[in-house]
Amino acid sequence: MTSSEYPPGFRSGFACFVGRPNAGKSTLTNALVGSKVAITSDKPQTTRHTIRGIVHRADAQLVIVDTPGLHRPRTLLGQRLNDLVRETWSEVDVVGLCVPADEKIGPGDRFIAGELRKVAKKTPVLGVVTKTDLVPQQRVAEQLLALGEVMDFAELVPVSAVDGFQVDVLAGLLIDRLPPGPPLYPHGELTDEPEATLVAELVREAALEGVRDELPHSIAVVVEDMSPREGRDDLVDVYAELFVERPSQKAIVLGHRGERLKRVGSTARQHIEKLLGTRVYLNLHVKVAKDWQRDPKQLRRLGF
Repeated sequence: MTSSEYPPGFRSGFACFVGRPNAGKSTLTNALVGSKVAITSDKPQTTRHTIRGIVHRADAQLVIVDTPGLHRPRTLLGQRLNDLVRETWSEVDVVGLCVPADEKIGPGDRFIAGELRKVAKKTPVLGVVTKTDLVPQQRVAEQLLALGEVMDFAELVPVSAVDGFQVDVLAGLLIDRLPPGPPLYPHGELTDEPEATLVAELVREAALEGVRDELPHSIAVVVEDMSPREGRDDLVDVYAELFVERPSQKAIVLGHRGERLKRVGSTARQHIEKLLGTRVYLNLHVKVAKDWQRDPKQLRRLGF
């Protein structure tokens, strides 16, 4: 379709959600897009790439850039993730600061709000209270009041990605702040991420389930090869490597007699088959890349 085929007043542009780790940004992105484009986990700092999810409406196209949580960096990887977040802020049309309803507003939230004030002069910032399904209405109201005192927001809105509460309202508020213009992506496309990147993220999400608290930041996944099996049009072979920083972490990921890795493979394969729409053979290997989060050469090799 050409831009002339779209109705007058059609809007298109970019939004991003920011917040401290585990504020519900990725879950909210998936709810708005209506499909799983960003991995989610109860472990902080799960998101490591800027994933673009695309929301199609009759009057607009909203591209949501899901960013890592802004945090106090302890490694070179942490510094690069923070740089990625700030770079994204400078390029989008509207920003949503996410604060969960079930946690008090703290120094981390105020730090991010302070950073956002620098861009708020040219980019509208919405205050978003997430996870409203976890608390009573009174607590939601208190959190909205508390968030309103943190900075001067263009709008304040409570949402729940889990039960869909006000997700459409939030989409409308974001779209209202986009510039007029034709769609940026073809109709029906839900993300611009390469399939191999999404597959790697689904493997990492499965690997994060049930691991000890210190492990999530140490896991990286690289898809070495992904191609249809020769002579078959109903099966895709995926070869992926999980990298950890120490031999002790490798033992955790493998589990007793490799049982844990088998569970990771089974869970990831189901999600990958749904993503690709075909049967998948998934081959996983675990390797040690010593202290990769602090090594510039290894970070480049692992895609950071």
